[in-house]
Amino acid sequence: MANILVVDDELGIRDLLSEILNDEGHSVDLAENATQARAARAAGVYDLVLLDIWMPDTDGVSLLKEWATAGVLTMPVIMMSGHATIDTAVEATRIGAFSFLEKPITLQKLLKAVEQGLARTAVQQAPVVAHQPTAAGPVDGGFVPAPIITTAMVGEVGPHAHQGFDLDRPLREARDGFEKAYFEFHLAREGGSMTRVAEKTGLERTHLYRKLRQLGVDLGRGKRN
Repeated sequence: MANILVVDDELGIRDLLSEILNDEGHSVDLAENATQARAARAAGVYDLVLLDIWMPDTDGVSLLKEWATAGVLTMPVIMMSGHATIDTAVEATRIGAFSFLEKPITLQKLLKAVEQGLARTAVQQAPVVAHQPTAAGPVDGGFVPAPIITTAMVGEVGPHAHQGFDLDRPLREARDGFEKAYFEFHLAREGGSMTRVAEKTGLERTHLYRKLRQLGVDLGRGKRN
């Protein structure tokens, strides 16, 4: 169960999203404007926020920027709008939004976006257990249930490490390392089924195959495990 904040000035949308998310087992708080959203964020910790862009007092992008500037944008934020431009969506992403949902929001897209957002929260919050030598040998460590991060990817814990990642590495190298571990985790969990991995990760099968080859993922690993 996750704690989710829904921010939207339309009562019908708030009620609908609340009903759907409650049915999925989540705890949902509601805010009808930026003022209520600020108060809710200050009073509680959320695993995910669904934030409408167009609101009467302060628009969602401005509120997102406030949170980012104040250093409280610690949870994935999914922006929502029925008439936002591409530029608006790009700006929100640049500020720190996790993704964007266009209204009217379908049930499938909502649940997929929420699942992916919460998966990122799990990765950020999961502790890293470093390999420690013992008399009997090294002890394996990793994330549960988040994607397994190996010591080769994490690196030595030091001044450049943050949330389990070595931030002193080049961006592309660090990103590729995480993506490889992420896909290997899902391949192992789904027994090597590309269909289920594609559904779980939200990628088309063709794109998924291309991505795995690019990352050098062993496609037979999941089946062997």
